[in-house]
Amino acid sequence: MAVQLNTLARETREQVFALPPFAGAVSAVRRRVNALLADWEVSPSVVEDALLVVSELLTNAIVHALPPAVLRLSWTLGGGPGVLRVEVTDAGPARPAGQSPGWADPDEHGRGEGIVHALATRHGMDVRPGRFTRWADLVAA
Repeated sequence: MAVQLNTLARETREQVFALPPFAGAVSAVRRRVNALLADWEVSPSVVEDALLVVSELLTNAIVHALPPAVLRLSWTLGGGPGVLRVEVTDAGPARPAGQSPGWADPDEHGRGEGIVHALATRHGMDVRPGRFTRWADLVAA
């Protein structure tokens, strides 16, 4: 009896965005991400969640980390549902652990990690000397 293996090729598309050092940078990158995900034909439900995750991770990098911040998106297709990975890499914490910026209103900050946790299938952080990467995977239904 011959066994036939289903070998669907996996295809990954990738794009990297540097976070520009100006006011409104997160919204500018978010618009570019929205256009890119439309070009990649990512499911609209994944796009909505991805834009929130991108905003939260980039804002975290601006508020809590040292520059530069870089966003990397990877869209993997084939052999199952598509997976969008969102990664934001920065140069590490700008302040000691637990210390928030003096200007931050506690009612307006501190929910980003919960939002990422709620929207992502998997998420985490990779720490290397001088480099912190927060990542989240969103799976298309």
